[in-house]
Amino acid sequence: MTLAILLSALAMTLIVGVRYLIVSGAFAWATRLRHPGLYRGLDAQMRREIGWSLASAAIYGIPAGIVAWGWQNRGWTRIYTDIGDWPLWYLPLSVLLYLLAHDAWFYWTHRWMHRPALFRRVHAVHHASRPPTAWAAMSFHPIEAATGAVVIPALVFLVPIHVAALGVVLAIMTVMGVTNHMGWEIFPRAMWRGPLGAWLITASHHQRHHAQYGCNYGLYFRFWDRLCGTDRGIGDFARIPARVMTGESRISASTGRNAL
Repeated sequence: MTLAILLSALAMTLIVGVRYLIVSGAFAWATRLRHPGLYRGLDAQMRREIGWSLASAAIYGIPAGIVAWGWQNRGWTRIYTDIGDWPLWYLPLSVLLYLLAHDAWFYWTHRWMHRPALFRRVHAVHHASRPPTAWAAMSFHPIEAATGAVVIPALVFLVPIHVAALGVVLAIMTVMGVTNHMGWEIFPRAMWRGPLGAWLITASHHQRHHAQYGCNYGLYFRFWDRLCGTDRGIGDFARIPARVMTGESRISASTGRNAL
């Protein structure tokens, strides 16, 4: 049994890692085509992003692999495979519930990571990407990666979801994580400038977080930022000037005191 669990964790780690390389690589390639030279001079940063991200893949893969083994062999979780087990209208609702729960968890843990001490020791790894690139989506310190790795594995024990709907949630999580960090807006202007953009987060919204730190903490939705007064609207994509780490820490400290 122990060997089977270890193999499941290893398999899931490989899946997460390969998924990251494929998706981030595809969007990095799209960036090269759409905005040639945008990542010029960032080779060392991108190598660092890839290294941290592959380490994060293991941290995400281990709990996912354990839960996957338990679901298949012990009936753990509330994942179901028979489409008739729940009404069809529940399929999209379950996706929305997962996204809302994940977004809430991300918002508050993200704000917590901006406390000065935690920022310097943990979250500065992610903010070392200045400007962020398509490779930065999973560039986390192991502690931060662990806070993100527990969300979906915990939710499958609490909220019923069809296996295909879970796949949709993971796809949205992956694509939004990458596209929010690309340094340019992939979605149509009518979306992020229109009524829908007032509530959804895209790169235009998240870019301001990487530029100003103490705002725009959300992942998918702007609800928590608006409710808590941390929404500063959309940013622009002018190159964020490089900063030494001490400068990043000073900015974090000045914003972090008001973070919670």
